Amino acid sequence: MSVEEFHQKAFPGQELKWQTLWVGKELRAEIEKIMHRKFPNLRIRYWGEGAKTAWMFEEIGKELPITVGVVVNAGAIEQVQIMEYRESRGGEVRYPFFTSQFSDVRLEQKKSKWQLDKHIDGITGATLSVRALKKVTTLALYCHQHTEFAQLASE
Repeated sequence: MSVEEFHQKAFPGQELKWQTLWVGKELRAEIEKIMHRKFPNLRIRYWGEGAKTAWMFEEIGKELPITVGVVVNAGAIEQVQIMEYRESRGGEVRYPFFTSQFSDVRLEQKKSKWQLDKHIDGITGATLSVRALKKVTTLALYCHQHTEFAQLASE
């Protein structure tokens, strides 16, 4: 799926207009806890309208990056779309039977750790790809909280 196709699926009929989330010191520290690695970016680009945001992230599965699109609406995941899967194994994470588990999942904090509020079933042989998707969806939910669009949902 292309960037344009993902955008049109999330925001039908809208012009492709990027928003920017600037990554300061505190935000970076939390992102690095979620991702379990360094996060070198100064900004994260996304789209938003109303109480909805759409994010695209890449995360390594076993050896290669998986490009994932995540749509968050009013603080809950609306859609997870695998944009590009490059690994030779674990490709089952691309299919709706797996990605649909993320629908309506929210973010919760337990013992100063951000996590999904619902259990996501794994797939035999795709453990690292499943883990990558859980990190990306957690990151999208966390980043959504730091946008003006999250504020609109709470008003």
